[in-house]
Order: sequence, then C-alpha cells, then structure tokens
Amino acid sequence: MASFLVVLVIILVSLAHSSMGSSRKLASLVQPQPNLLKYHNGAVLLGDIPISILWYGHFTQTQKSIVSDFLLSLTSARNAPNPSLSQWWNTIEHLYFTKISSKPGPKKSRILLANQVSDGYSMGKSLSMAQISNLATKGRRVRGGIALVFTADDVAVEGFCMSRCGSHWSDRKTGSAYIWVGNSASQCPGQCAWPFHQPMYGPQTPPLVAPNGDVGVDGMVINLASMMAGAVTNPFGDGYYQGPREAPLEAATACTGVYGKGAYPGYPGNLMVDPTTGASYNANGAHGRRYLVPALFNPATSTCSTLV
Repeated sequence: MASFLVVLVIILVSLAHSSMGSSRKLASLVQPQPNLLKYHNGAVLLGDIPISILWYGHFTQTQKSIVSDFLLSLTSARNAPNPSLSQWWNTIEHLYFTKISSKPGPKKSRILLANQVSDGYSMGKSLSMAQISNLATKGRRVRGGIALVFTADDVAVEGFCMSRCGSHWSDRKTGSAYIWVGNSASQCPGQCAWPFHQPMYGPQTPPLVAPNGDVGVDGMVINLASMMAGAVTNPFGDGYYQGPREAPLEAATACTGVYGKGAYPGYPGNLMVDPTTGASYNANGAHGRRYLVPALFNPATSTCSTLV
C-alpha cells in the first residue's frame, strides 16, 4: 500500500491475546500519507527466529513444500540466483533493523524451521479468530518465535475474504508472534490471490500465471510474506508502523498491490517471466522455486522498494 494499491488492504485488530494484529485485505484504492511510517521505540524480532507450522485441513505435500521452501529461502538459501528471497529479507533488515542502532544485540534475523504439525479439522470447517488463536498456541510453538497457522481452501475463517486474507498478532508475555493465512483458492481468489486470479473489484486485467502452478498457495505466499514482514518489524504494536496503532500500515502492507517497478492499480509492475511456463515472479528461492513477494516500504523515502 504505498504509492498505488489495488487489493486487500485494511488492518484489523486481532482479538487474540493482549497484542495487536494486522491483516491483508481488499479495499478501495488508497494512497498513504507520506513520511508517517516510523519507529515507535518498541521491540522487533531479531536473531534466530524459530518457526512452527500448523497445517489445518487438507494440504498436499507439494503445497506444504512450496510454503516451507519459501520460509527456508528467506535466510538459508543464500545461493539462489538474484533477485532472491534472501535479498528481499535483507531489505527488511536494511530498511528497518539497522535504523535502531542504539538497541543492543544483533541487527539481523535468521529464520529456522522448527517443526510442523498437521490437524485434520479438529475444530470443524468454520473457525472464529479465537479458535485460530487457540490453534496457534497448540502448534508446538517455540518461545520467542513465530507460530504459523495455515487453513485449507475448504475452511471458512471469521472475516476471511470479507475483511482479511491473513493476520498477525502476538503475546508479549511469551515474546511470541503468530500468523494466520488462509488458502483462498475456492473462496475468494480474486481477493486474496491476486494477481494470480482476475480481481473481484477494480480494473479487470488478465491474471498472471502462478510461479508454482498453484493459485491458492502462491497467493498464500504473498500474504505470508506481508505478515512475516509485519510480524518482525511490528510484533507487539509499538515497532514500525504508519497510522493509528489499532489499524496500522506496516512494512509490506504499506505497499500492497506493488510487486515491481511501474505498478499502478490493476497492474502489479514489471516482473520476470519464465519463458517455459509463462509464470510471473520477482524472487528466486530454494530448490529452483520462484515466488512473488510484495514491495517493502522505505520509511526514509516514503516509496516502495522492489526487487525488480
């Protein structure tokens, strides 16, 4: 949501625990006010960040590997061709973490995939955000890390498609952050999987080919990337954000709809295209995978920083 926005952008407060949460959502075209995304002197997540995953509902092994490879590529697959996901993550570190030089400790973060758990619809196929929060705390989370909950495409979640595509929140007592992202393939791909599906609202441009051949999961990666950026730079509601604390714009949600240079409403920007598959992407990852990740807001220039 920086310069131009096309999809999903309203930030909602999560009801879970005692901290705030942010969501990626569809809204009208909005242009953020300049020079307002700033550091509010709170904590950010640095050093080793263990990631635990709870897969709720049915996910194929291929779908799981697309997401797992994305997470591992953020800091581990540094030998991936440029532009790479590790470059994208390093951009977060450069734009946000190096600016807090007065804080002791490391100014970098390392993503560690700690464990994964599968849950076969133990709470049914219609979940409230309170239930999502309960699932997050039961997913063998590691203190001080990030617990992820992914819901399958046949699981309805409170506010999903109507007000959010994913959310992040936290628990200051444990120092842990939580992220939920839903698979929108059968519910609202035009809202939560754009630009890999024709948008439900706005300019009706042809969809792009998903880089991993799965519109729902490739859309999940976009939302996961946005929430990861927000979770590490504003985990407890007093880090980096723009606007009111109850409804903030963060590192990536301040650039929703922008993926490459030249982006404008209905157009994600100039991207790379695989000559064989025709898939569009802007970042290379582990095991030859390719992904589309959002631009990151540069607080110093009030512009969106893109990989391509």
